[in-house]
Amino acid sequence: MKIEIMDTTLRDGEQTSGVAFSPTEKLNIAKLLLDEVKVDRLEVASARISAGEFEGVKNIVAWAEENDKINNVEVLGFVDGGKSLDWMKETGAQVMNLLTKGSLNHLEGQLRKDKETHLADIKRTLEYAAKLNIDVNLYLEDWSNGMRRSPEYVFYMISELQHENIRRFMLPDTLGVLNPFECIEFFNAIIKEFPHLHFDCHTHNDYDLAVANVMAAIKAGAKGVHTTVNGLGERSGNAPLASVVALIHDQLKLKTAVDEKKLNKVSKMVEVFSGTRIPGNKPIVGEHVFTQTCGVHADGDSKGNLYFNDLTPERFGRLRKYALGKTSGKASIRKNLEELGIELSSEIMDKVTKKVVELGDKKEGITTEDLPYIISDVMGSEIIKEKIRIKNYFVTHAHNLRPNATLSIEIEGSVYEENSTGDGQYDAFMKALHKIYERLQKPLANLTDYMVTIPPGGKTNALVETVIKWRFNGKEFKTRGLDSDQTSAAIKATLKMINLIEQ
Repeated sequence: MKIEIMDTTLRDGEQTSGVAFSPTEKLNIAKLLLDEVKVDRLEVASARISAGEFEGVKNIVAWAEENDKINNVEVLGFVDGGKSLDWMKETGAQVMNLLTKGSLNHLEGQLRKDKETHLADIKRTLEYAAKLNIDVNLYLEDWSNGMRRSPEYVFYMISELQHENIRRFMLPDTLGVLNPFECIEFFNAIIKEFPHLHFDCHTHNDYDLAVANVMAAIKAGAKGVHTTVNGLGERSGNAPLASVVALIHDQLKLKTAVDEKKLNKVSKMVEVFSGTRIPGNKPIVGEHVFTQTCGVHADGDSKGNLYFNDLTPERFGRLRKYALGKTSGKASIRKNLEELGIELSSEIMDKVTKKVVELGDKKEGITTEDLPYIISDVMGSEIIKEKIRIKNYFVTHAHNLRPNATLSIEIEGSVYEENSTGDGQYDAFMKALHKIYERLQKPLANLTDYMVTIPPGGKTNALVETVIKWRFNGKEFKTRGLDSDQTSAAIKATLKMINLIEQ
């Protein structure tokens, strides 16, 4: 059995506080979700919200028509006398997700109408949609509370609308109040009464139960589920796409059309465009979820993958890592050294392990690329030779003037100097460095992520840790810099990068 996935990152996900996608960002996310991730349907906007939404929908519709995906693009519309439908017709969208009231409390409290009047308004909207050749799915907003407090109203609405031209009835837990036991009970009751209809499950995560409720709804017979990338959405968000897909495939042994290997790619794109960081421990897509920290686990993996589960990183286009810190054992360090192609004697390994634990005790983050420096420290020799040294740099930032950087750098005995402006002090420094490397026709790694950490409660003189992720020749790696000044910490991390790519 195949479960239909409707992703609403571009509509419900955009209701996350502080998130607003530009039309270009919406188009790129839509292309990736439909073309590569292969979700079945995509809810891309709410009708009549803004000129930007109008432009965004038109762009997506134009691309979808060219790629035979126009029926996979959906827009949230309202019972508003046909205004939403007119708006949609102008954009070229052909599927409306009509928002109606799924609880008596919302109907009487917000619309101030009785059920007969609301039903008549819905039917007029459906008639107009048919005239415009627009297909309709129907949301019963606040359905979960409707089933709790006014189930007779819910059954009345579905019963009166079941023979209308509605492709799907979409049942949202709008306020995120359901638990899995209620979810099974309510879906069972609905599906038993209307077995011929297609029902979708739309969950919110207020009690951290969105994914569990998805599982319950599918067990009860829901044919479709709604998700957002990274769990974006109002308040606590919606059911995360990656978690839902893994749940369906592994726990329920059912199928979806989704390509698991593309989930990490879309997750990172949405992280950048939304400006909302993915928690490191977020299942499937978090930075640390395929990282073993405990040395015992690394040892077990070395002896037969004893700490693996079905969620292997390769399924999602990722790699397993072994963290370095105070709980690291020799097995963790050996795994990281293998990545660097370094072998150590037992005696030196003991010293390196002791040093890693000591640094971890001081709460210092350690990357794989720090290991050569640690080895050099304990051996009293230079395993990594610094062919490149920064002789001097001068960075300025003045009000209403572009930041400026002057860099003097020694590369294998020769000194080079360049000056550049930038959008920030570090950007100016990097542009000066690029000028030197372009002159020498030498490649530099591309910066892919930049994270700054200050200890909680840190004061103005607190040490700043800057960890930068780079990509060079198809490989990603991190370097770390520590300084009381953020720009200086970043420059230290960059110096490590340029020496590493020289090796």
